[in-house]
Amino acid sequence: MAGTNPRAVRISALIQRVIASSIESQLHDQRLQGVTITDVRVTNDLQIAHVFWTQLGQEGHEQGERKRAQQALNQAKGRLRSLVGTKAGLRLTPQLRFQFDEVPQEATEIEDILVAARKRDEALADLRSTASYAGDEDPYRHDDDNDETGQGEDAIENEGEDAGDDNASSISHR
Repeated sequence: MAGTNPRAVRISALIQRVIASSIESQLHDQRLQGVTITDVRVTNDLQIAHVFWTQLGQEGHEQGERKRAQQALNQAKGRLRSLVGTKAGLRLTPQLRFQFDEVPQEATEIEDILVAARKRDEALADLRSTASYAGDEDPYRHDDDNDETGQGEDAIENEGEDAGDDNASSISHR
């Protein structure tokens, strides 16, 4: 596609600008209102240009408006190709193939899914903030557990010192 040939990249950008400006200024078709050219990809041999477009439509009428816009673009294909040819100065003007771009619609669907996931995460965080443990807060044993039996760390340390003192006294008595 256009990513491998720098000339194809330049021509695709030129085709996108020419078609977008022509739709606005020279084609006065009501069916093309709200049509945006999102991307153009030219084959490496510069024979075919895939023109991706999208349309902002009224809520609930997107399918009908999309079909009418597709018809208008197909009818204006020859005129747009001749405009591209005069602006580009190419020996062969690529054939234009118009394809509806599904990416913006899919992006809004993904955003809706992310918003729903965020709401679920917030609800879960609220539940966690008011939740309590089913058993002990910390079910694992620690060295501090000796405190509950009445012996603290000091008592354990003193036992070690006492044992050392007994050994020292037994050595000195010999």
